Amino acid sequence: MRGFTDKMAEEKSKYTKRADGRKFDELRKVEAKVGIIPEADGSAMYKSGDTIAIASVFGPRTLHPQHMQNPETGILRVNYDMMSFSVYERKRPGPNRRSQEISKVTEWALAPCVDLSEFPNSVVDVFIEIPQADAGTRVAGINAAAMALAHAGIPMKELASAVAVGKLDKTIVVDLSKEEEDFEEGEGATDIPVCFLSRSKKLSLLQLDGKISTEELNKAIELGKKACEEINKIQTKALKEIKE
Repeated sequence: MRGFTDKMAEEKSKYTKRADGRKFDELRKVEAKVGIIPEADGSAMYKSGDTIAIASVFGPRTLHPQHMQNPETGILRVNYDMMSFSVYERKRPGPNRRSQEISKVTEWALAPCVDLSEFPNSVVDVFIEIPQADAGTRVAGINAAAMALAHAGIPMKELASAVAVGKLDKTIVVDLSKEEEDFEEGEGATDIPVCFLSRSKKLSLLQLDGKISTEELNKAIELGKKACEEINKIQTKALKEIKE
């Protein structure tokens, strides 16, 4: 009975086919590369469809000002920014409220992955730049940053893998494009960025912009988990391909 109900709900949805031909649980074409910025201690690029994120890592290094230091451990500090030419509409250069919010949630998503206890009074800086944006920039940034931290030799407990799941009217899909983010028919679009950790399988990020039922959210999280497992394989492969 439940399966019949789910089928009826999908049939009634105003979103029945993805414009780019993907299945509802299918990722966009993904590319990942590590070691792209020689000047950084670690760096990586993560591309999903037409969205590109580049992450660079510097540190551990002494944290200034001194009053911000933690004598028991180092701290992780993330700076996320979209380049002014990354989107079609004009964007002022420099940080804004959105970039500050994404910087902080990225920090929270990555914090469980690293062990900075051996680096008291220090900071590891992660800089994420988005040179090209077509939705899912925060999750692409997390994926690039996780690879860059590993490439920098920062002690890692596990990797973080992230994806944006969405509900378009009544249909749950994985890895939203910009066109899907802007979907307005029926119940419109709900954006659900999630991040899973590779070993513990725990959620380190779950955000929600829109309306969704508990049952739909559970389905979205499960689809996101499977997608993140695929992303983790791509990240791991990129790290293994580093030439010494």
